[in-house]
Amino acid sequence: MLQTFYKYQGAGNDFVLIDNRQQLFSKNNTKLIAHICDRRFGIGADGLILLEDTTSADFKMVYFNADGNESTMCGNGGRCIVAFAKFLGIINDKTIFTAIDGLHSAEIYNGNVSLQMIDVGQIKQADSYTFLDTGSPHHVIFTEDVSNFAEQINVDTFKVRTYERGVEDETLACGTGVTAVAIAAHKRHLTTSNSINLMVEGGQLKVSFKEEQGVYKDVFLNG
Repeated sequence: MLQTFYKYQGAGNDFVLIDNRQQLFSKNNTKLIAHICDRRFGIGADGLILLEDTTSADFKMVYFNADGNESTMCGNGGRCIVAFAKFLGIINDKTIFTAIDGLHSAEIYNGNVSLQMIDVGQIKQADSYTFLDTGSPHHVIFTEDVSNFAEQINVDTFKVRTYERGVEDETLACGTGVTAVAIAAHKRHLTTSNSINLMVEGGQLKVSFKEEQGVYKDVFLNG
């Protein structure tokens, strides 16, 4: 069977996107999805994303890791599917869509996509790490050597490197990952800013938020 696909990337985080509103692509064929994402024998991608119809929002996002398994939320994938939905004529510049972690609002402006992430309230802190869920769970370590996770550059800027499960490798960017770093940095009092610049291997992203009684709300991933 022939299958039309599109290739998108957000800060180097790349995805195969398929318009699955007709439900022609099987979500149960993990071997096929893994083969498509394989960089040597397939198309090559950090993950595969299906755009589907839903009655609760403009569209539904279904995300699979490169290993073929359906996964938790992907921030840069969410930004890519918003651009894809506009390309398909489903939306204009603003949208509300649903993903595995609930509803997300997003806006396209000046070539950028701003994606609202979930609120974050439960944050585990230890001496050497911070653990939190920003749509996907993340273990954040701050270090003076950016080759190992996250390094502070100045009062509101951090370099980030991410190893992703399901990809089982480093990726050039991770949207939920940089969101986790921004919130963890604020929680650990490494910064007082509520707008954080994140330098990743594939470019630069920005995360903004509001903190109210230990809960991070109005969390936006921009890039």
